[in-house]
Amino acid sequence: MSSRQLSLIDKFISQLDHGIRTVLSDAPLPGRKSPAVSIEDQTLNEAERSHALGLMRVNHTGEVCAQALYQGQALTAKLPDVREQMKEAATEEIDHLSWCEDRIKDLGGRTSVFNPIFYAMSFGIGAGAGIVSDKLSLGFVAATEDQVCAHLKTHLDQLPETDHKSRAVVKEMLADEERHAQAALDAGGYKFPTPVKQAMTLISSVMTKGSYKI
Repeated sequence: MSSRQLSLIDKFISQLDHGIRTVLSDAPLPGRKSPAVSIEDQTLNEAERSHALGLMRVNHTGEVCAQALYQGQALTAKLPDVREQMKEAATEEIDHLSWCEDRIKDLGGRTSVFNPIFYAMSFGIGAGAGIVSDKLSLGFVAATEDQVCAHLKTHLDQLPETDHKSRAVVKEMLADEERHAQAALDAGGYKFPTPVKQAMTLISSVMTKGSYKI
């Protein structure tokens, strides 16, 4: 007996459910154990704790946006292999989402209140890119991951040296994001010109500043 093909409405409802779960409930269980689990916690002073919390909240919001971007692209991707690549990448990003959320809780904080807004915006961008073409969609993934990698590298410079747990999480995330970016280009993604990437950096700065504090 053949499996039932989902209609566009079915897919949209599924994505809506995924979005609600992403922004309004705890992150799903990760497929991989957090790199921070096996590391002994270090005492941070209040300034260090507050700064580390802000940075990890930014990273968590970035992963919420990544979830939305990939889910939106998976909804509108034309080629089955591209659609599956988007879903696979979203699954791997769940690890990051969970790791960041756990670390935020360890630091005594909460995730950003702006996450629902950023999720909706990112989902729309991802779906729109997928409607235009798979090449553009994959190119947007690569460009976005480049932005994420730049943020993570900056955070490694800014995180307290004694915050080994947060640093371990960020390092593992960075390795994954670099791999995602290259995979998107290898799959035929369009390489965005520098002016476009600069515009994306400007937009992402709004997310960074907002989620760092709230």
